[in-house]
Amino acid sequence: MSDNPTPSSRLPAGFSAAGVAAKIKKNGKPDVAVIFSDRPCSGAAVFTTNRVKAAPVLRGMAQMEADASNFRAVVVNAGCANACTGAQGRRNAETTAKLAAKALSVRAPEVLVMSTGVIGAQLPMDKLAAGVVDAAGALSQDGLDAAAGAIMTTDLVPKVARVERDAFSVVGIAKGSGMIHPNMATMLGVIVTDADVPAALLGPMTRRATVRSFNSITVDGDTSTNDTLLVLANGAGGAKIRAGATARAFEAALTEVCISLAKQIARDGEGATKFITIDITGAVSEAQARRIGRTIAISPLVKTAFYGGDANWGRIVAAAGYSGEAINPDKVSLWFSGVHVFKNGAPTDYSDAEATEAMKPHDVSIRLDLGLGKAAATVWTCDMSHDYVTINGKYRT
Repeated sequence: MSDNPTPSSRLPAGFSAAGVAAKIKKNGKPDVAVIFSDRPCSGAAVFTTNRVKAAPVLRGMAQMEADASNFRAVVVNAGCANACTGAQGRRNAETTAKLAAKALSVRAPEVLVMSTGVIGAQLPMDKLAAGVVDAAGALSQDGLDAAAGAIMTTDLVPKVARVERDAFSVVGIAKGSGMIHPNMATMLGVIVTDADVPAALLGPMTRRATVRSFNSITVDGDTSTNDTLLVLANGAGGAKIRAGATARAFEAALTEVCISLAKQIARDGEGATKFITIDITGAVSEAQARRIGRTIAISPLVKTAFYGGDANWGRIVAAAGYSGEAINPDKVSLWFSGVHVFKNGAPTDYSDAEATEAMKPHDVSIRLDLGLGKAAATVWTCDMSHDYVTINGKYRT
C-alpha cells in the first residue's frame, strides 16, 4: 500500500458514512461526519494520555470499559473540541449521542462521539443537531471520503487508507496536522472492518498497532486533549478472527492501515515542507530505538535544520545523547539518505556537498545505528517552517 494512497470511499460490508457542513466551522466547510454499521460491532480504542481530557474522550473511555462489544455508530464534529467545557460539555457529548441514536434508530450507548477544534468553546448544539440529522440521512457505502473531509481542521488533505484481504477488508480515516506527538499522537481516527474480531482480541491488537504507527509520529511535541483512535469490527464479511494465523494476518492488516494513516498525518504537518523518516538501528530494544527516534524527531533544532536543508548531523547526535537512553557515541554511526557522515565518535571524510544534496528532496531519511544490539524502530516526522508559527499564532482568529 502506498504511503499516500489514492482515497477510495468504498466501505467494508455493513458500513456506511457521510460528511456534511453544519456551519460549526467559520469557513463553512464540512464539519460533521457519521459512520454507521447496520449490525453491532465489537470495538477497541486508544485515547490521549493528557490528563486534561475532552468530554467525548471521557465518555468514550467509560463506554469502552462498560461494554466494548456493542457499538453501531461514530459521530465526529470538527471546529469545536468540546474540551475544558465542564459539566455542560459532558452533557453536550451525551446529547450528541442521543441525537444520533434517534436519527439512526439505535441506542445512545451504541454511539461513540469524537470532537476536534478549538479548546474551551461549548458546542453549538443547534448546528450540531441539524448536522447529525443531515449526515444520518446522507449515509452511503461510498461516503467515506466525505466523512474524511468533514473531520479535518488545519489539515490540507484528507487521510484515507485501506487494506484488502481475501476474507476481509480494513479501512480507516484520520485527521491530524498540528498538536501531533506520541502518547498517543494527536489525531482522530476511525478504522472499520467487516471481519468478526472479539473485543478481547481487538483491544490488544489496536494498542500494539498504535505503538508502531500513531505513537511513532510527531510534528510539534504537543499531545492534545482529544486524541482518539476507534476500531470497529462488525463481522459482516464472514471472516472469523480468532487465535493463530487468522489473528496474525488481521493484526498485520490493521497495523498497515494505522501506519499509512500515521505517515499521512506526518506528511501533512502544519507548515511542513519535508517528510522525514528516522530509522534507529542497532539498539538493545525496540523501546530504546523508538525513544531515541522520538527525541530526534521532536528537536526544534533538528526540524529547522531539515527545513533549511542543512545537514547538521551534530544536532541529531546530540538529541540521541539527551534522550535518556544509554548509548556509547564511540559506537554510533549516522547516515543522511545514504551519505555516511558520522562514525565511531567522529565525523567521516564525507562530502558536505553530497550531504546537503541528500537534504533537498521532499522525502528525506536518516539512519542512526547505535551499535549496541539488533533491535530497531522507525519514527516519522516533518520539518518546522515559518508557516507553522503563522498557522498556530493565529489559530483562533
